[in-house]
Amino acid sequence: MNRIKISNHEEEISRRAFLKRLGAGTAAVSGLTLAGCRPTTETSAQSEPPTDRMTYRENPTTGDRVSLLGFGMMRLPSVGGRSAREGNEQIDQEMVNAMVDYALAHGVNYFDTSPAYCQGLSERATGIALSRHPRDSYFIATKLSNFAPSTWSREASIAMYRNSFKELQVDHIDYMLLHAIGMGGGMEAFETRYIRNGMLDFLVAEREAGRIRNLGFSYHGDIAVFDRMLAEHDRYKWDFVQIQLNYLDWRYAKQINSTNTDAEYLYGELEKRHIPAIIMEPLLGGRLSNVPNDIVVRLKQREPDRSVASWAFRFAGSFPGVLTVLSGMTRMEHLQDNLRTFCPLDPLSDEEFAFLQQTADRMMQFDTIPCNDCKYCMPCPYGLDIPAILLHYNKCLNEGNIITDPGDDHYREARRAYLIGYDRSVPRLRQADHCIGCRQCVPHCPQGINIPHELHRISAYVERLKQEKDDPKGHQHTARRRAHARRGQR
Repeated sequence: MNRIKISNHEEEISRRAFLKRLGAGTAAVSGLTLAGCRPTTETSAQSEPPTDRMTYRENPTTGDRVSLLGFGMMRLPSVGGRSAREGNEQIDQEMVNAMVDYALAHGVNYFDTSPAYCQGLSERATGIALSRHPRDSYFIATKLSNFAPSTWSREASIAMYRNSFKELQVDHIDYMLLHAIGMGGGMEAFETRYIRNGMLDFLVAEREAGRIRNLGFSYHGDIAVFDRMLAEHDRYKWDFVQIQLNYLDWRYAKQINSTNTDAEYLYGELEKRHIPAIIMEPLLGGRLSNVPNDIVVRLKQREPDRSVASWAFRFAGSFPGVLTVLSGMTRMEHLQDNLRTFCPLDPLSDEEFAFLQQTADRMMQFDTIPCNDCKYCMPCPYGLDIPAILLHYNKCLNEGNIITDPGDDHYREARRAYLIGYDRSVPRLRQADHCIGCRQCVPHCPQGINIPHELHRISAYVERLKQEKDDPKGHQHTARRRAHARRGQR
């Protein structure tokens, strides 16, 4: 058996086969130790999360004791109650303060933000909330998010970097990332943003000066850039790398989107070099918390008291080379549910790992659009709400409300659900039929979605539904014809 360090005592846990399957091997545990308390089933899905049972991982470079649950500040609450990434509502600073206080009180100490989040206001809100607490009680992660051409120069990039210190009200950054390596231009974009302007060398020097404690990057898309970054590990000494990992992307990321890379490969390459992994998109933009109904039944039959989302978080947290798993939490109940999963973490068994891979196999039978609601495609120059359009389609598909056969017994109900929900989710002037195919959104999508193609496909589907609604006699005739055909077969 492998001996895994758990808080101030040790517990014997049979992990050999599981680690072998993950490509970690028994030596992986020596780099990142698992800390926390003995797993238990005492905490129900509705109980108050414990305040003293958070699972921690140790950063082998700095010795930081990092909470396995990281607070992603990308979807902070707005005054209207939804994510501040949507619409133009202000961030609800009082609610952010309350959630940060609650997270810290329950052991969360890693907070991840960016100059690009919440319409550029996430860092400020994060700084206000965290500055009310001792600086040594939390770790701040932020990014050099120099996506726009106006920020590519050395001067503009340095100005963005220094502004992060101001907004966050700190004199050092604990975890600094080069943001979205491989997205929107691949190797050429990487060279422009970080090499030719000298910014990567500048950040390395900042680490040497102590203003950055850990330097890494977040990876999106182009595997050639990822491989190059790791090939230059001896030169840059990456302290950590942020990757997308979940039970669907583990072996299906490339099949979902040909520009992506399976998480099994990404994690394996980091593990070979003993580079800690930060996990983003453990829920795949919410898709793994809003799964098709038959998948919900499958998961609930197995663990009635666990939330659907908890399975995805357990999957990401069970890898020994993972330092923290980020979750973008908008409401207190999101935070509380996640705390129940990580206070403490109950790592997946071999059998549970196989069960989730079988679940992923089943999910791949659904033709959902791989939108993670990151909103990097926004704003659309023609005012479309691209993520809302795609996510409504996925939601209806998961709920069984995408039916193309008018003779289906549930067609009328499904058609009504789609059209009413569409108008409620997306204002008419922001719907798919207004897409002109300019493709300005396409280079910005980390998932490589052919957005205009999907919008035109959805627009055509909606138009068919509307025509059927306007011609009820045609529907009745079709339904009668289908029913007659079925009787004839009998």
